[in-house]
Formats: sequence, structure tokens, C-alpha cells
Amino acid sequence: MVLLDTAAKAVYTLPPDKLAKAIHLYHARTLAHFGDTAWMILALWLLVRSGVGARIRDWAEKCSGRAWVQGLIVGPAWLLILSLLGLPVAVLMHRVNLEYGISVEGWGMWLGDIAKSLGLTLVFGTLMLGVLYALMRHSKRWWLWLWLLALPVEVLGVYAVPVFIDPLFDHFSPLAQADPALAGNLERVTERGGLSIPPSRMFVMDASQKFTAPNAYVTGFGASKRVVVWDTTIQHVPTDEILAVYGHEQGHYVLEHIQKGLEFSAAMMLVFFWIGYRAMGWMVRRYGDAWKIRAVGDWASLGLLLLVVTVLSFVAEPIGNAFSRWEEHAADVYGQEVIHGLVPDAQATTVRSFQRLGEMWLDDPSPNRFVVFWTYSHPPTASRLESAVHYDPWRNGESPKYLTK
Repeated sequence: MVLLDTAAKAVYTLPPDKLAKAIHLYHARTLAHFGDTAWMILALWLLVRSGVGARIRDWAEKCSGRAWVQGLIVGPAWLLILSLLGLPVAVLMHRVNLEYGISVEGWGMWLGDIAKSLGLTLVFGTLMLGVLYALMRHSKRWWLWLWLLALPVEVLGVYAVPVFIDPLFDHFSPLAQADPALAGNLERVTERGGLSIPPSRMFVMDASQKFTAPNAYVTGFGASKRVVVWDTTIQHVPTDEILAVYGHEQGHYVLEHIQKGLEFSAAMMLVFFWIGYRAMGWMVRRYGDAWKIRAVGDWASLGLLLLVVTVLSFVAEPIGNAFSRWEEHAADVYGQEVIHGLVPDAQATTVRSFQRLGEMWLDDPSPNRFVVFWTYSHPPTASRLESAVHYDPWRNGESPKYLTK
């Protein structure tokens, strides 16, 4: 790993062999991201235009005259189509991650995760679509009712995912049992931040079965809120840098980023549900006869709905990512502040942690600004490291942004 003598001179850089890999990986990820979106839009458009939706609806109507039973046929059919359309790019990127050493997950385990994800999509997606189409058939303001229903469902989902969904894919154990010494060091960080995060909310995830690089994150809501540290972090990162990584995650916890994210998501959904409602109505009126779609609430419109959702999700992506980068930067600042006084040099420790994370994840030092704007949920590693270099309020006797003690 490239380690620089002083934080004041630090710039994120990679040795030539890793730099070449990082650039190639960056191009592969960018091409996969935009290419997959373009492929999905094109494929769904062709399926809608060719009347596939009407044929699936007709088949469902032959099986039952009940709309909700028809949904049990049409919903899974389209969700399966959508999953199959995305499978080639998923396979390609898993192969790339294996080739570049980011992933070590065997194909059997990977396919098992894909199967689990598909099963969850079919169950919960079919249920959601059944509710949505019932609203479409019974109310002209279905988009508003959908938004009102989506709010508690989203909160419930954030609460339930770490408890019921995540354990289906990965193994978690209490950090205090896996590494008591580290748990004790992390408690020093929580005390420094004036928090009381019980050890029962600190977990270690056995990520080494799938990945080689370190990571940590905060997840959950209310009683399910927790901090998760990957075992690869414990294996490959020195303790003082783990405190920096954890300090960042504690920043999400303290700064209530999950709650703020839910509020931001609610506002975004309200706007884009309305846009989707207008777009669906216009296209059914304009092209419904040609596509054999009787009305917006006709099960034949499901392919069109998925097309609209795909397009709007792509359009909304840079907005959501800009908000995410703002949260991540705030957590970076908090993380540097909260370890101040707990490690010999908080600034240098934070800089080293970004350098190490960037090297292990093969993050390109110079990504295209447009790609960052559209696709990055975190600031680029080079920007994060540069911010850490320039953030030192203690040098001039100034007050830190979040921690005044």
C-alpha cells in the first residue's frame, strides 16, 4: 500500500499495477451500469410494442376471471422477465470482480444468492403489484394512495431488512464475541461521541466468503438499528484505521442519516409517482389501442409500468446520489472529529484509511465528473482523502463542526 509521510502532503494514488486495474475496473463498471440501463429500456420497449403484455394478460384471464388471481400470474411473469433481462450483466460483473480480486464468491454461492433474491422479488413484488393495480382500478388518484401506503412500508422495510433479510445472505455475529478488544476500542469512540450504542447493536459480518476488501455500514431503524463491521476490515485494517471507519459509520448513526434518507425518499417518491401517473395515463391514451392495453389498470400495462419505472429511476439516480454523497461527506467529517484525541493523529489516520480502502477496492483516482455526478453514491476516494487533508479545525483553535468537546 502507498503510505505518504504526512497528511499535509497526502494525495490518493495507486502503484502502476493497481492503477491499471482500477482504470479497467472503473470502465467496466461504468459500461455495465449505463449499458444495462439502456438494454433494459430497449428490451422493455420492444416487449411492450410487440404486445407481450396483452398476451400474458389474455393467458391470465383464461385461467381466472378474478383480477387478483390474474395478478398472481401476470406479476411473477413480468418480474421473472425483468430478472432474466438483468442476468447477463450481473454474470459479467461477477466474473470481472472475480478476475480483479474484489470478489472470491464461488459461482455456486453466487447463484444461490441470485435465487434467494429472485424469490424475495417474486413474493414481495407480486404482493406490491397486486395492491398497486387494485388502486389503479378503483381510484384516479392511485399514485397518491400508493405514496401514502409506501411510506409505512418503506419504514417497515428499513426496520426488517437487517433482522430478516440480510441473514439470508450473510452470517452475522456479535462483535463483542468475535473481537472483544475491538469492541472495547469502539466503545471509546461511542463515549467520545456522547452515545450509548450497546454491544448488542454491534455486529461483525462474515464477508470474507465473498469479498476481499474491507467495509462497514449502519443499517436498520429504531430497535433494529445497528452498526456492522465486515470481518475483512478486522483482518486487513489496523485498529486505529478501523476506529476511523467506525467513526464514519457512527456519524450516520448520530447524524440520523437513515431518518433523513427516509424523509428524502418520501419527497422523491411523491414527485416521481405523480410523474409516473401522468406518463402512464398519456401513453395508454396515445398508444393503448396499438399495444392492446385497455386502461392503466389493465394487467396488460404492467410491462409499460416497468418501462416507466426504469426510465424514471434512471432520471432520479443523480438526485438520490447527490443526497447520498452529502450524507457521506458529513459522516466523513464526523468520523475524523470523533477519533480526535483517541488516536495519535486523527487526520493522518483518516487519510491512511481512505488510501487503504481505495487500494483494496481498486477505486479509480480520476473518475469522470459526469460519471461521479450520475452514479456515485459516495464521493470519490480522491475527494474524500483531499477533504480529510484540509479539515483540521484544531490547528487554528477553531471549533469542529459536529463535536465541540
